[in-house]
Amino acid sequence: MSSAHACSLTTHNGFPTSAPSYIPSLKHSSSGITYKRPLLSNQSLLLTNPPYRQLVSYAKLKNDIRCHSLNIEMPSSAKFQLNDVIEAQQFDRDLLNAIFEVACEMEKIEKNSTGSMMLKGYLMATLFYEPSTRTRLSFESAMKRLGGEVLTTENAREFSSAAKGETLEDTIRTVEGYADIIVLRHFESGAAKRAALTANIPVINAGDGPGQHPTQALLDVYTIEREIGRLDGITLGLVGDLANGRTVRSLAYLIAKYQNVKIYFVAPEVVKMKDDIKEYLTSRGVEWEESADLMEVASKCDVVYQTRIQRERFGERVDLYEEARGKYIVDKYVLSVLQKHAIIMHPLPRLDEITVDVDSDPRAAYFRQAKNGLYIRMAILKLLLLG
Repeated sequence: MSSAHACSLTTHNGFPTSAPSYIPSLKHSSSGITYKRPLLSNQSLLLTNPPYRQLVSYAKLKNDIRCHSLNIEMPSSAKFQLNDVIEAQQFDRDLLNAIFEVACEMEKIEKNSTGSMMLKGYLMATLFYEPSTRTRLSFESAMKRLGGEVLTTENAREFSSAAKGETLEDTIRTVEGYADIIVLRHFESGAAKRAALTANIPVINAGDGPGQHPTQALLDVYTIEREIGRLDGITLGLVGDLANGRTVRSLAYLIAKYQNVKIYFVAPEVVKMKDDIKEYLTSRGVEWEESADLMEVASKCDVVYQTRIQRERFGERVDLYEEARGKYIVDKYVLSVLQKHAIIMHPLPRLDEITVDVDSDPRAAYFRQAKNGLYIRMAILKLLLLG
């Protein structure tokens, strides 16, 4: 046990009601309550990896901070601190490797029929304002396979107080009183970040409109590593709705962490990849190229990542949707030029952008990809709730 200094705390009945601004999270050993606050840039390394064993003293001065001794447990080999999962940019290679190591352990647990009870006593709230099958069920399966329990709402946009005009912030403040962690899918880009700034418990972004889907990107990169055997030096073809596809946006951010990567963008004109992603890749030294020839791109790639044209993102512009739909389809002809070691991925659900006769080919990895989502989400829940 070592001693460090922490800022004063406001208390109620002997327990803290808030954490100092620079402490990422604080878990009181008796109450079991975790308090989470954003870090100040120059204090991010001061205290890491709770729980804290004992609060010795605390006080608050007007317009000032008084520091007191705080006994804390400081793990000798803490690799990282994970408080929320909001966007792909928050991860670096060390953190990705650590998550993937835990995911491998989670696969062993999942294959053990007795499962695990490591999250027994924890409650996860899945708050979904948009439809979902794989993401919601995989999170719920992940929590239950680790011994935890689930509170769920499948269509919060229509069947929650949001229909009455309640703000997202008020919903989050309410739900955090019922659960230990929140998994949020929302129709607005940036909603997950707003939720994380509001909540005092961990928040996981399960997709925010056309913004990001970081856990999908984590499972995508994990799948590529398992299927191809490497992440450095790969060539990746992103195909389909690249303007609205939060999965490809998040994947582009993550794959940019690796060396000698090349990305091809293959998309109809109305849904081409947006400039912010292109500029980010250029700033990271990642080579990218736009192409209209799927067959040529497929012949060069280690990974062809197909996405559906998202009807729900076009609003009333049905004409634009029809213009984009069906232009690029992965079929037996694409398979004929695909390299033997290469794989086809898709975040699912699919419509007609991958024909069903592709499914039997061993290079069709999309259902294995979906299963990997369970292991990644088990790992994320473990790391957020237990460290």
